[in-house]
Amino acid sequence: MSYNLLKNKKGIIFGALNENSIAWQVAQKIKKEGGRFVLSNSETGIRTGKIKLLSKICNTEIVSANINSINDINNLFTQSTLILNGKIDFILHSVALSKNIRKKNNYGNLNYKWFLETLNVSGLSFHKMIQTAEKLNIINKWGSIVTLSFIGSQKVYPGYSDMSQAKAILESITRNYGYRFAKKNKIRINTILQSPTITTAGKGIKKFNKIYKYTHKISPLGNADIEDCSNFIVFMFSDLSKMITMQSLMHDGGFSNCGITEDIL
Repeated sequence: MSYNLLKNKKGIIFGALNENSIAWQVAQKIKKEGGRFVLSNSETGIRTGKIKLLSKICNTEIVSANINSINDINNLFTQSTLILNGKIDFILHSVALSKNIRKKNNYGNLNYKWFLETLNVSGLSFHKMIQTAEKLNIINKWGSIVTLSFIGSQKVYPGYSDMSQAKAILESITRNYGYRFAKKNKIRINTILQSPTITTAGKGIKKFNKIYKYTHKISPLGNADIEDCSNFIVFMFSDLSKMITMQSLMHDGGFSNCGITEDIL
């Protein structure tokens, strides 16, 4: 069922790769709710993923961008406003990369060059996107920006490695830029801390399946899946959430507020 929650709203979705990515599901939900958008990913992501198929499904265009490049982000925003015929109302930042995790380097044996890359791609890129959007003045009043995190930014998950610091950066940027944008343009910025989710990035974490089963047992509602998360993001892009900003929002079936549970005992 569609409620037209995003009718007349326009935006950018960065990070859709394939059917297992949250951004992929979000794109389809936004289209269903009446929103229009431009898809973006790196040239590598476009080449190795299935984003071209998604663009056909959603009848939209793709603008490639290296999330580390200010020039690329600038071009992405400029091209998107031309394609969508005006300012935008929402941005989804769904980006994560850690070569240390991919190469299974433990926390006491990190490659620091890769560590900095993790912080840059998975954390600092969020600031670059928002700052560029502000300078170009491309977001309408009461617009909404959302990024994705995980409770590993706040608590220890041994397999989460340097991504823990990157996600903590995201949440700090959410608070600081959220304050700035709210005061200046009534634009809201939020981070969603999602349950462990079976995505391409998630499956790269050491012992991910065990973490997934553990959180599912502790969460009284169970783990939130990709569809649940995409519904939440649509809500955050809609006017129904217009007074929510600067928040790290737990979307985890209650896991973050549980200590021990009967299922674990």
